[in-house]
Amino acid sequence: MRKSKAVLLSLSVLMASCVGAQNPPSTEAIKKLIEPRLGENVKVDSVKETPYSGLYEVRIGSDILYTDKTATYLINGHIFNLTTGADLTRERIDEISKIKFSDLPLDKAIKTVKGDGSRVIAVFEDPNCGYCKRLRQTTLKETDNVTIYTFMYNILSDDSFTKSKNIWCAADRSKAWDDWMVGGKAAPAAGASCVAPNDEVLALGRKLGVSGTPAIFFADGSRIPGAIDAKTLEAKLNKVKQ
Repeated sequence: MRKSKAVLLSLSVLMASCVGAQNPPSTEAIKKLIEPRLGENVKVDSVKETPYSGLYEVRIGSDILYTDKTATYLINGHIFNLTTGADLTRERIDEISKIKFSDLPLDKAIKTVKGDGSRVIAVFEDPNCGYCKRLRQTTLKETDNVTIYTFMYNILSDDSFTKSKNIWCAADRSKAWDDWMVGGKAAPAAGASCVAPNDEVLALGRKLGVSGTPAIFFADGSRIPGAIDAKTLEAKLNKVKQ
């Protein structure tokens, strides 16, 4: 009888252990484990279980990392579906980086209408950015039927603020912007009474996580960082519901 009780007790302990092993840890528990291991100033925004072989997504701002259920290992890289070729990490980053386009303060941007203006984009650019100039001189010059809202996002130098203010205070802002970015013709000095939204746009870009220029936002809230060619832009515009 004693032996039977001992066996039953052992089986109970074993079953409890198995149940514990089968139940995955909560994402909150993993977050508490991994956050202090990443450094004092690192804030983990969320941890999410993935369908990828027991990995957990660790989101820090717009960055995606991966860890295991014990928060012992950290993977910094992209996960691809080899059957479809899809970059699953890129798709996830695009998803969490989306904005609500209607919330953009378009009154603080330069408005340029090309053709019927039926398609809409917002572009964050610095007047001293070479890639932004190339985007203007090629891609945007070749793209028609689009309304472009340009946010002058001054992150490269103090001189960027001066150039942006002069352009903002010009009689025709859109022309003054193209004159500078495409033709290299500087806008006249702004009058002392003219106020440009430089500080507001800088705060907006930081809030949206714009770390470089150019950055293009589309009507569906998605974004493309960096300069792209006209063919890529056209393909993206055709996919976006306006």
